[in-house]
Amino acid sequence: MKVLEARDLYKIYGTNIRALDGISLSVEGGTVFGLLGPNGAGKTTFVRIVATQLLPSSGRVSVLGYDVVSQPTLIRRRIAVVPQEGRPLSLQTPYEHIVTYLVVRGIDFSEAKKRAESTLSELNLQAYRNTICANLSGGLRQRVLIAMAMSTDSDLLVLDEPTIGLDPVARVDVWNLIRDYVIDGGKTILLTTHYMEEAESLSDRLAIVNRGRIVAEGTVTEIRSRLGATHVVLVKKSMTTQQDAEVEFARYGRVLRAGAGIRVLTSQSGASEIASLCLKKNVEVSIRQVNLEDVFISEVGEQIDAEQAA
Repeated sequence: MKVLEARDLYKIYGTNIRALDGISLSVEGGTVFGLLGPNGAGKTTFVRIVATQLLPSSGRVSVLGYDVVSQPTLIRRRIAVVPQEGRPLSLQTPYEHIVTYLVVRGIDFSEAKKRAESTLSELNLQAYRNTICANLSGGLRQRVLIAMAMSTDSDLLVLDEPTIGLDPVARVDVWNLIRDYVIDGGKTILLTTHYMEEAESLSDRLAIVNRGRIVAEGTVTEIRSRLGATHVVLVKKSMTTQQDAEVEFARYGRVLRAGAGIRVLTSQSGASEIASLCLKKNVEVSIRQVNLEDVFISEVGEQIDAEQAA
């Protein structure tokens, strides 16, 4: 079942500022769909349209079979959103947050209390049940926001940068909550992030967005395959000049700038040859398999370079 479908979606501000420039995508039920992109790529604009907080300029978006323009009320009853700028109230406890949120959404008070207790237990927040959020860590406060959304048992959960600003341990905790929500509950999550590892770890399918356009879409494996390479060699500094190094390594594959050094997208055998050559010349080098970061730099970097050249 298609939980979310967008077709030729545009959002234009003023006369020519295109926050979204013809986006089309679909999200299957029971999956995590990731939107990956730099700041200002259009991720949050897309999320706000899906959540019926913002009207599109043109195009069509349906959520759970309902149109975001003509049927927003029906959509709001079946989704929950954790916005990027969301923060829990400092003087409320996690229990009070969940109960209040559910009652505001129309849930009976007694049922809201039962759900609050259940959600706190499931998300390992019982120990902080009566602690005001001002006294909780950043990771725990973020977990409270996610608990509020998950307590609704919504068919679609929209998470806009849910781990921004969190330390690595807190980030992994949030990842586990997201996985459990989908695996155990059979629900669907739309996740926006600019963390490559997060998108790669959580997404069943994902799209890389830049300047309001989708530049790559598919499974993690499908998107990696766009590079036509299996390994990445990071040469920490140029062996002579950067330009000469790029020419020398071009025979092994695609060469991209990486700060003061270069990044070569190549095969396993090509990676071994480059490493051997660099070690003979006492140049620091490292080898790894390709990941989303490489696709991101390739797709987004080239688009930015083309626009700057134009």
